Amino acid sequence: MLNTFPSPISSLLDARIDGHSLPAGLYTREDVFQADLDVFFSRHWIHVGLECDVPEAGDAVVIDIGSTSLILLRDDDNDIRVVRNVCRHRGARLLDAGSTVISKLVCPYHQWTYELSGELSYAPHMGKNFDKSCRSLKAVNFKSIGGLIYVCLSDNPPEDIKRLEEVMAGRLAPYDIRNAKVAHQLDVIEKGNWKLTMENNRECYHCSANHPELCVSFVDLDFGYDPDSLSPEDREEAEAHFAMYGERTKGWEADGFPSSTVEQVRNCETNFRTQRLIIAGAGESQTEDSTAASSKLLGTMTRKDLGDTHLWGHSSWCHFMGDHAVISIAIPLSADTTLIRTKWLVHKDAIEGVDYDLAKLAHVWTETTNQDAELVARAQAGVQDPGYEPGPYSRFTEVALDDFATWYIERMRAHGY
Repeated sequence: MLNTFPSPISSLLDARIDGHSLPAGLYTREDVFQADLDVFFSRHWIHVGLECDVPEAGDAVVIDIGSTSLILLRDDDNDIRVVRNVCRHRGARLLDAGSTVISKLVCPYHQWTYELSGELSYAPHMGKNFDKSCRSLKAVNFKSIGGLIYVCLSDNPPEDIKRLEEVMAGRLAPYDIRNAKVAHQLDVIEKGNWKLTMENNRECYHCSANHPELCVSFVDLDFGYDPDSLSPEDREEAEAHFAMYGERTKGWEADGFPSSTVEQVRNCETNFRTQRLIIAGAGESQTEDSTAASSKLLGTMTRKDLGDTHLWGHSSWCHFMGDHAVISIAIPLSADTTLIRTKWLVHKDAIEGVDYDLAKLAHVWTETTNQDAELVARAQAGVQDPGYEPGPYSRFTEVALDDFATWYIERMRAHGY
């Protein structure tokens, strides 16, 4: 009788060839997807939201990751908290998906009531000797890094997030993301595995052919190129660009704006990369004409010529510019489906129609995200085809993909797969 059981996940990890994309089963199999949730979305730090998602006391937002549901809220002391969305009575969900405003957390099932601190304050018909003190909502490990909320569902969260904190504290400070506001949010469903989503985000090999709006402000050379594929004139232009880039980076850093590349992408637990990128054209912002979308700059910013500070994690990517920021978070829904939640942030006092034009603000990354959804769906269809075999990454334009795939294998093995 033929063995109908799938091969162990370990055999798929062993089959990965250095410098190549992953074996098909790592993108398609349900057991791999469940392992991914266990390793990368439960035992590692993941970016799930923002302090400015909950700007006032009583503001709360539910974030669902696999079977886990979290509540990000601001309590009566104006402090951020993250708790599990599970009543301590019989486990009912306390809040529905989305954002809300609350004075207390009241379970709809039996009316158990919790303070915004998570403390159980009311449990009807449980008797006078019932000890409420041991039934507070379960808190989740979290960190606010420059206003970006990272959580780890494990009781032993990776300690190397300290490097991310150290690097990003100074880089994010001028943008004051804690006190920004969400001007717009877009949820897009990509019909692809979350790793295909992240691979697509980590290269711009595809940009010139697929992202005309983004390429107005992006310089695709910054993401690598094969010098032998360029004409002498184009090679000379590329060399001049990178010489200018080096001088610009020195100038930014001399002015107190950290800009050089910092990456922690292999032999680590917390995966991230950051760099200040030049914005092409007018050089101000990632808009359809590369000029600022908001006249009121973020935080304490007074300049529009400071490029784009990008930050990649293993499940999110962010772009911080003088006038606005774009935050995208990938939430895996199934082996072949991923939710991309994108938020556009502006200064908390910026007024739509006065200080910024929402259409201009959101246009480029709305188009780019929808275009990427089509590309990821094509990639998913391909890896599901019996004709798929892992292909070679470009050593010029896809080094970050090789780093990501290598890190993925490292972390899966580290957790026993």
